[in-house]
Amino acid sequence: MQLSRWWELGDPCAWTGQGRGTRRMSPATTGTFLLTVYTIFSKVHSDRNVYPSAGVLFVHVLEREYFKGEFPPYPKPGEISNDPITFNTNLMGYPDRPGWLRYIQRTPYSDGVLYGSPTAENVGKPTIIEITAYNRRTFETARHNLIINIMSAEDFPLPYQAEFFIKNMNVEEMLASEVLGDFLGAVKNVWQPERLNAINITSALDRGGRVPLPINDMKEGVYVMVGADVPFSSCLREVENPQNQLRCSQEMEPVITCDKKFRTQFYIDWCKISLVDKTKQVSTYQEVIRGEGILPDGGEYKPPSDSLKSRDYYTDFLITLAVPSAVALVLFLILAYIMCCRREGVEKRNMQTPDIQLVHHSAIQKSTKELRDMSKNREIAWPLSTLPVFHPVTGEIIPPLHTDSYESTNMPLMQTQQNLPHQTQIPQQQTTGKWYP
Repeated sequence: MQLSRWWELGDPCAWTGQGRGTRRMSPATTGTFLLTVYTIFSKVHSDRNVYPSAGVLFVHVLEREYFKGEFPPYPKPGEISNDPITFNTNLMGYPDRPGWLRYIQRTPYSDGVLYGSPTAENVGKPTIIEITAYNRRTFETARHNLIINIMSAEDFPLPYQAEFFIKNMNVEEMLASEVLGDFLGAVKNVWQPERLNAINITSALDRGGRVPLPINDMKEGVYVMVGADVPFSSCLREVENPQNQLRCSQEMEPVITCDKKFRTQFYIDWCKISLVDKTKQVSTYQEVIRGEGILPDGGEYKPPSDSLKSRDYYTDFLITLAVPSAVALVLFLILAYIMCCRREGVEKRNMQTPDIQLVHHSAIQKSTKELRDMSKNREIAWPLSTLPVFHPVTGEIIPPLHTDSYESTNMPLMQTQQNLPHQTQIPQQQTTGKWYP
């Protein structure tokens, strides 16, 4: 089965649908005299009609149990069918739903909910919603149509509207009939109106709120707008006094006397309550003066002729290629003249350079040349400064170790004592006694 319901408080006795018949419930059963209207559908493949009122909250539940009959059962007999089912809803002929209608389904194992507040512009126009169910196990689909016939309300819109922000609820929890009925009952006890309607419900995420952390059972928060036919009570007006406004500016909870009537089930952020009095709002509507809808006469339209004249592209060629090429050639000639014909020369440079700088430059150049010549000849003698001068043991002066024909490339960088001539051998002491092999 699918259930559709819309919420208003009115007649002390409520009617609720039971199959094809109805039964009247007593005031003791309805509690706060909540009028709940149910429309129950059968499982035939036909369009379903609902009749919500403009300006009153409309809720339509897409029950998974109803669509399970459209899909084949499990292959094993005796197993409980618990297929994951998701829904897609859209206005017939369009990819999305109407602007006033929202849809939510948390998981594929929970029911989907269509909810929103119909507007007066849609009164008398049937809205056909295509509902497509997807079975995520078998990948089969089932489609049904929901025809929403919006009716005009007698006192739409209600002149006094209040919007509450409930911190400890998610939108799908607030849409439950029992929870929403308890909230409207608490509001009625505080406000004491003769007529009270739930106008709209909006998730805090749709208002720019943040996704709560998955700790301590934190909730997203819900904005619930209700309307009544009597002015706001003194309790609801307490949030507007200067003391509570100061506490709200300091991020402190205001002192509200009737908060205890909600605290048992609902945690209301009184700093975010909004009270709207439609009777004091000045209408800004301006009547639109429509013209004749006829454009001024611009003469007879003359289309272009069929025979087109040939076009000469020689001028375009000159402008596009010849002119840039000529400019580039002139710039090239100027640069060549500067680079090749305006050189000063070495003689002019030397005449303008001081003599001391030329001497230093000549000396550096001569030394560089000598080093390059020495690097080419590897057979010259090593400098004496790199050879030992004194004998390491006797202290005598050692003559040079190499002659002119000595190959200096094979000489080690550091000579050992065995390589040195005139080396005095130091006698080693031998231990006396027997020697055992």
